[in-house]
Amino acid sequence: MPPAALAVTLTGGPTVLLELGGTRLLVDPTFDPPGDYPLGGGRVLTKTAAAARTAAELGPVDAVLLSHDQHPDNLDTAGRVALRQAPVVLTTELAAERLGGTVRALPVGATVTVGAVQVTGAPARHGPDGAERLAGPVTGFVLHGAGLPTVYVSGDNAALECVDAVAEVFPKVDVAILFAGAARTALFDGAPLTLTGEGVAAAVRRLGAPRVIVVHVDSWAHFSETRDDVRAALAAAGLADRLVDAPPGVRTEVV
Repeated sequence: MPPAALAVTLTGGPTVLLELGGTRLLVDPTFDPPGDYPLGGGRVLTKTAAAARTAAELGPVDAVLLSHDQHPDNLDTAGRVALRQAPVVLTTELAAERLGGTVRALPVGATVTVGAVQVTGAPARHGPDGAERLAGPVTGFVLHGAGLPTVYVSGDNAALECVDAVAEVFPKVDVAILFAGAARTALFDGAPLTLTGEGVAAAVRRLGAPRVIVVHVDSWAHFSETRDDVRAALAAAGLADRLVDAPPGVRTEVV
């Protein structure tokens, strides 16, 4: 049997190793232990579970895809060490300015080649209209290439109009990796900062994606929905068969 074109290993929170066409891409590295992590201004995020795999256990990668650097649930201390060990990191312009080293800005619509994979920047908004002012900029990614499935990685996106923009440019998305959990903090009167379960179902339908992998629904206290909530929303929308069961720490072949 030929090797899978895409395999994923979830480790908890937003962190996932993607093996696509022989290229290894690490998304939003977070490997620190449970505890309280400051945001500034007296606010904290609380991590509730350890990562299912360490960076060392995942092994070397060809690139890191970093949705943003300003929140500890998307990039923590151990994750910053992983960045320094990666040949290239693709992220927002502000994150590239702050982090330096091998970190490169990937503007929306721009494309960088990593191994066999073309990585294109995708729009994302970390909350309701006007979120960037307080939550800061974030980015998503579309991974594609000759003979490869097209994979959309949403990043911390709560806006379905950003999903629509991806679908307009990439009408055939084979796998959607969606950050969900309906994250809520004191910002924006508790409005969700990532997709709700219903938002996931709507995104899957708008993308026409036959496979969806849900991340960023565990290991942090500020998520207001669980993986089971997302599963129920997909079932209610008649999309339950599209959800890929990818247990944390287990390498799962997708397509």
